[in-house]
Amino acid sequence: MRVGLLTEGGYPYVSGDAGLWCDRLVRGLGQHEFDVYTLGPGRSQQRDEHPVPLPPQISRVRTAPLRTAEPDGVAYGRRARRRFTECYGELVGAVSAGIVGTGPGSASGVPADTVSGGAPATGTDGASDELADRFRSGLYGLAELAREEGGLVGALRSDTAVRALEHACRAPGALRTAREARVPELLAVTAHLERALRPLSLDWYDDDGLGAADLCHATTGGPAALAGLLARHFSGVPLLVTEYGVRLRSHYLGAGPGTAALAVRALLAAFHGRIAAEVYRAAALLTPGNAHARRWQERCGADRARIRTVYPGMEAARFTEAGESPDRADPHTLVWVGRVEPAKDLVSLLHAFAEVRKERPGARLRILGAPLGVHGAAYLGHCRALAAQLFPDEADGVHAVGDNPVSFQEIGGPEAPTPADAYAAGAVVVLSSVVEGFPVSLVEAMFCGRATVSTDVGAVVEVIGGTGLVVPPRNPRALAEACVGLLRDPERRARLGAAARARALELFTVEQNIAAFHGIYLEIVSHSPVRRVVLDKAGAPLPFATPAESRVPGHWTAPAPRALPGWATAAPVRATRPATPEGVR
Repeated sequence: MRVGLLTEGGYPYVSGDAGLWCDRLVRGLGQHEFDVYTLGPGRSQQRDEHPVPLPPQISRVRTAPLRTAEPDGVAYGRRARRRFTECYGELVGAVSAGIVGTGPGSASGVPADTVSGGAPATGTDGASDELADRFRSGLYGLAELAREEGGLVGALRSDTAVRALEHACRAPGALRTAREARVPELLAVTAHLERALRPLSLDWYDDDGLGAADLCHATTGGPAALAGLLARHFSGVPLLVTEYGVRLRSHYLGAGPGTAALAVRALLAAFHGRIAAEVYRAAALLTPGNAHARRWQERCGADRARIRTVYPGMEAARFTEAGESPDRADPHTLVWVGRVEPAKDLVSLLHAFAEVRKERPGARLRILGAPLGVHGAAYLGHCRALAAQLFPDEADGVHAVGDNPVSFQEIGGPEAPTPADAYAAGAVVVLSSVVEGFPVSLVEAMFCGRATVSTDVGAVVEVIGGTGLVVPPRNPRALAEACVGLLRDPERRARLGAAARARALELFTVEQNIAAFHGIYLEIVSHSPVRRVVLDKAGAPLPFATPAESRVPGHWTAPAPRALPGWATAAPVRATRPATPEGVR
């Protein structure tokens, strides 16, 4: 099977969690052939060597920069300009006329329940269907125009595009927030749409590219999935979309107050909602990484019958030693592991630990993780200052040096050379986040056989599955009570830790992830028609190159009637009772 792997963010040029998952997937499915199409890195990164040697099943890697694009130099004639105006007008008209995923009264385009973990709702009435059809018509019309004319970048940056957007925002029926858009807001939205629609101008969709694939697998629901939509539109290639973090949710969370003008946030929310709805409608299958992401997809219009939850695969071997030797843990130590940022709510954790110390004076808290960016560094400094204020250095006398019960360290140092060492240092692992997608650190703690206390955010409850304690977010008292309960009861800690390790080994390993996608690949291709004949190096047809599971086009004929022997067609013989002589009873 030939798979077009669509990535965003630079695999195989850029390492990270997403790149590591892609590499494991490709290496685990060695029986298939992969072509990697990646969006994101610039030209300097394209010239760099791959950080990980490519496996032999990757035939080629094609890269297109997403953030920066040079003018294509394509000059449209009068007919092409008129066609662009019509198609782009349909697209932005559908965007400005209705905000996908917003409830009544949500003027900003960001649902009120988004930050708290809920999913936006989409309407199913006739008006919403009409807007979806208009958006779809404009999107694929622009893609066909770009294919015929050789590009779309210049047209999307032109004054014609700005005027079309302005006309759509001023049209009857446009939302109030769209009608309030002024020139700076219109220019900002136009620039964003030009970047988001760059996959339309790529030359990836011919018979030498994605058009020759048996399956397109998009590893995100963003522009990479848009490239898969175009391969489906032009060549009928089925599309599989994997989302471990829903892209639309990330956009909503990043569109908080103060990030942009109200009209810009509203229009961009509508655009990304329309793209997500079209991706979910057209995909053969969707594979969210957890039920939290699945709910978002369903509320955005995805068909429940075409969704398969596939948990991320993680390497369990790194944590085997810690998981099989729970006695290494300090029975008085709590451990927090992760990237330091405000969403992790370490402030609540520190206040909760102050309550823990009142009940367990010998308890200690180890915070292991590096800050995420400039804001993370500032937040780490704030947490250090708060810890020094809440827990003055403890000393036996006025001339002795004290020791703070809270320590801040980074993984890789002498105290914790590896993540396994970090988790093994404590008896209880704590997660205090207020926003979380799939809690990777929680799964790693489960691999290590540690009892956990977590806040009820994201996919935490789904991951824990009854093998740990869960408390409400932003509730230091509840967090402290749960930690004290586990510190007091070593037998309960052992039971929960063993159950957590067993659950992690069953659901969250690399092996189960690869096996799930192997079955999904075969399922999708088995329902797709054969579109190509594979030739060998000599130009002869290659037997068995197309999977045997491919559907045979056409209709099956009714079976011919089978000839039956004469005795089978004769009238049935009824059994009769023998005659009884008269007088015999």
